[in-house]
Amino acid sequence: MSKKFIAVAGNMGVGKTTLVEWLCDQYGFVPFVEPNVSNPYLDDFYKDFSAFAFHSQIYFLTHKFRLHRELERCTGTVVQDRTIYEDAEIFARNLHLLRYMSKRDFTTYMELYGVMRRELAPPDLMIYLRCTVPSIQRRITMRGRTNEQQIPEAYLRRLNRLYEEWIRHYNLSPVLIWPTHKMDYLTDLVHHINFRKAVESFL
Repeated sequence: MSKKFIAVAGNMGVGKTTLVEWLCDQYGFVPFVEPNVSNPYLDDFYKDFSAFAFHSQIYFLTHKFRLHRELERCTGTVVQDRTIYEDAEIFARNLHLLRYMSKRDFTTYMELYGVMRRELAPPDLMIYLRCTVPSIQRRITMRGRTNEQQIPEAYLRRLNRLYEEWIRHYNLSPVLIWPTHKMDYLTDLVHHINFRKAVESFL
């Protein structure tokens, strides 16, 4: 099998990390996950969203660009957990819509993102994990991460809407959409077979 780049996208709690681990275990792919770095703007951002939204997002964008470059140099098939496209087109856009990032800052951010995107090789396959908000909330509760427990339902719904809008217009690669709230490739044999067939048709 020739080298491939598979990206896994979706809202928090939809099962991205689980899928990346499963693909790597099943096929021997190389995982690329969020960089384990501390954003020096994050504490300030949580204290004052408007003052530090731009700085924080620029930091995340820079590290995601570097990670994308690293996976391009990898010799084997790679699987990425959340992409640079989502950083810009979901999370930065959301901050702009909430008026935490000014129009001027958002325009500058998107111009930089546009330059970066043109320099990056797109995925060979984008796997988009779709999930309902109630299912996301249950999963967030079950995994017990302290900083996620107080996330408002309205915030998750807004992100879901942005994700759905984004995936409708995404055209950089083939897309496999998998509804994780009703199709379980881990425990249901039929779903497992169907998912493997869908993935392997791209490989």
